[in-house]
Amino acid sequence: MLRKFASYLKRTPLHPQWLLGKRKVPSGLKNIQGLILDIGAADRWIEKYLSTTVNYIALDYPATGLNMYKAKPSVFADAAQLPFRDEQFDAIVCLEVIEHVPNPQQVLNEISRTLKKGGQVWLSMPFLYPLHDAPFDFQRFTEYGLRRSATVAGLEVVRLQKSEHSIQTAGLLACLAVAGGAYATKGWLKYIYLIPAIFIIAIINLGSWLLSLMWPDWQHMSHGYSILLKKL
Repeated sequence: MLRKFASYLKRTPLHPQWLLGKRKVPSGLKNIQGLILDIGAADRWIEKYLSTTVNYIALDYPATGLNMYKAKPSVFADAAQLPFRDEQFDAIVCLEVIEHVPNPQQVLNEISRTLKKGGQVWLSMPFLYPLHDAPFDFQRFTEYGLRRSATVAGLEVVRLQKSEHSIQTAGLLACLAVAGGAYATKGWLKYIYLIPAIFIIAIINLGSWLLSLMWPDWQHMSHGYSILLKKL
């Protein structure tokens, strides 16, 4: 019931993840052509932003795709053992997935194996963000960890961007800490904490947003990273 109520507040400063805004389509993805693989496709939201001439294959993992995201992929499979031939895809999308796999390097190796030479990969991963989708949450990578693993897989970093202003990242974490603590409280106390939590979250959200408009960003603090890779 509480999750359903929170969904009504999603686009307002009363929601703990308001600072994240709407899901963002990776830059350049709308112009891609050919055969595209979407790893961790969930509800296939990326598909509606692609050209109608694109051949789109959605892939998800049964344990998380079915039980957590009600995914409707083209195929269920393990990203560490992709059921596709070498150099099959023109582009691959893998958003907010790498933190959930036991062997992230093997997943990147498989992405490289199934990608055509010159093909592109859009990948994103959180960095400063709480534990989620337990027990399928295994790691966080820094910018340099992402670059290292991409290079090992034979992928060149074309562009790497951090997500969110550092002040907004701090505000997001504060909001999630307030909401998480209240939600984790047992019994009737939960509802007592949730009432002031809504107002505290609104103050943090609006204050962080306003401060981020005036204060310089700090590159070493980020909610996450998005990266564009190219196969050598």
